Amino acid sequence: MKCLDKDLKLLLVDNHLLAVGKPKGLLTQPNQTGAPNLEDLAKAWVKNKYHKKGNVFLHPIHRLDKPVSGIVLFARTSKALSRLNAQMRERTLVKTYIAEVEGHLSETSGELRHSLLHASHHARVDPTGKPAHLSFAVIEERPKTTLVLVTLHTGRYHQIRAQFAHIGHPILGDAKYGAAQSSPQIALHHSELVFEHPISKEKVTLSFPLR
Repeated sequence: MKCLDKDLKLLLVDNHLLAVGKPKGLLTQPNQTGAPNLEDLAKAWVKNKYHKKGNVFLHPIHRLDKPVSGIVLFARTSKALSRLNAQMRERTLVKTYIAEVEGHLSETSGELRHSLLHASHHARVDPTGKPAHLSFAVIEERPKTTLVLVTLHTGRYHQIRAQFAHIGHPILGDAKYGAAQSSPQIALHHSELVFEHPISKEKVTLSFPLR
């Protein structure tokens, strides 16, 4: 992996795609605060690397919350953006996360299905919400926490955070969803992304190991 800068790992780059490993604590996109964000850093890298004049076309296919680390995939062309967005709608992109949750789960593997309602920077289980589905498998049971591998089957706002909190196992450090202690860097990491390349149609598997 090449370095985008000292904290950012370049996972893939070609004429149509750019994938980067985002550290915890960095925004994916610009917001009203003007804080540093991955999109602006990636655009600056592309502009410098390829001596681009004017604006750089670069759009994230998905986003990670600020306290979450892991893979972020960008489209470098409108054709790639359109086709990858279609894969998102059709749920053919496979996103896998590693999470450390409080307590010990009653099962070593399983599925979570809830209806999630998104309101005011928060998600909660509510019968009027949208279907949320994930599967999980225990990686390691620790004294007071459990490390789990999570595969998303839907992409709802704060889905993993809200669903594990609802079953009584909030993510370590995620006080927003009921964790015992608060941390600006919660124990959630996007470790693998599998998709079809929008131009070549080849299967692409991106991995970003948990540090």
